[in-house]
Amino acid sequence: MVKVLGIGGIFFRSKDPAALAQWYQTHLGIDRVPTDATTSPWITQEGATVFSPFSQDTDYFPADRTFMLNFRVENLDAALADLNAEGIETGGLETMEGVGRFARIHDPEGNPIELWEPE
Repeated sequence: MVKVLGIGGIFFRSKDPAALAQWYQTHLGIDRVPTDATTSPWITQEGATVFSPFSQDTDYFPADRTFMLNFRVENLDAALADLNAEGIETGGLETMEGVGRFARIHDPEGNPIELWEPE
């Protein structure tokens, strides 16, 4: 049986890939895809990754989207303050006992993003 070691990339369509990649780099610190051997890719910290298909009728994220990104953050309150200061609307703050705290944002193309501060 194949044993997957981790996520090697996330690929999705965009109206303006360069601008969206810049937004993710500027606001979330996600490095762009390397264009040569001297450019480093985004290196994540070791930690939990959840892989969870949802029911077609879920209301956990918008019905007009087939996916939602979830990123682990170290300090959710500081992350939300930074994003708000940059004019990015945040919301959906909730706590799941034993799991952590969550908040929601959207990228400029409306893709839902959940920020997660694990316990």
